[in-house]
Amino acid sequence: MGEERRRSRRANVNLTVRWEGVLEQKTATVSSISNNGCFILTGGKVEAKELIRLEIQLPEGEPMYFWSEVVDEAYDIGFAARFTMSSDEDKERLASFMIEELAKQTTS
Repeated sequence: MGEERRRSRRANVNLTVRWEGVLEQKTATVSSISNNGCFILTGGKVEAKELIRLEIQLPEGEPMYFWSEVVDEAYDIGFAARFTMSSDEDKERLASFMIEELAKQTTS
């Protein structure tokens, strides 16, 4: 079995994301998220190490924006991305969202 590379806990979610890479621009779904990255369900084409821009819509409020690096891709399923840069405000909003989501998922 492969070694776990994730550094922080992930929450299972269903969030709308708009992503833009070198070759494609799509609207898709974030299925899991952490403070460091996410998995995006999409049929779009990306390459490992590609820099992409994500616009993730939380259930409430304005979208969060992240520059991200593709770390793994599963053809016709989606890709995993590691957040590389965002505003301090978006980092704080994500951290608050993660605390709430992880609390919900541990009590369910």
